[in-house]
Amino acid sequence: MTEHSERKAIYTDYAPKPIGIYSQALKIGQTIYSSGQIGLIPQTGEMAGEDVVTQIRQVFLNLDNVAKACGATLQDCVKFTVYLIDLNHFPLINKIMQEYLSPPFPARTTVEVSRLPKGALVEVDAIIVLNTRLAI
Repeated sequence: MTEHSERKAIYTDYAPKPIGIYSQALKIGQTIYSSGQIGLIPQTGEMAGEDVVTQIRQVFLNLDNVAKACGATLQDCVKFTVYLIDLNHFPLINKIMQEYLSPPFPARTTVEVSRLPKGALVEVDAIIVLNTRLAI
């Protein structure tokens, strides 16, 4: 493998430990692929709360901590995939994302699913590209 295609697993104590056989994120070159984050509190492994707003905020805090472990921020995200168990929560995702991001916003896909790990109400994964803010 060349230096540009080396795969590096990313782990941080500031995001929940994986609950399966996967990395919190995988860095390949300047691109980071995060695993889906649910609203778990890293220190306890417990859900941040039973309401969707609390879980969404914890999800983005977890994703931000994974990004920081890679030397990035959420502003370096180019794509999110959002999984909701109730698509009626779509406006809440929009509102809370604006607390963490500024334009230009990343691309995004949002889908409704029947079930998520640990009874979560929301899960989000991200694709992050390092140094994207410098290229524009």
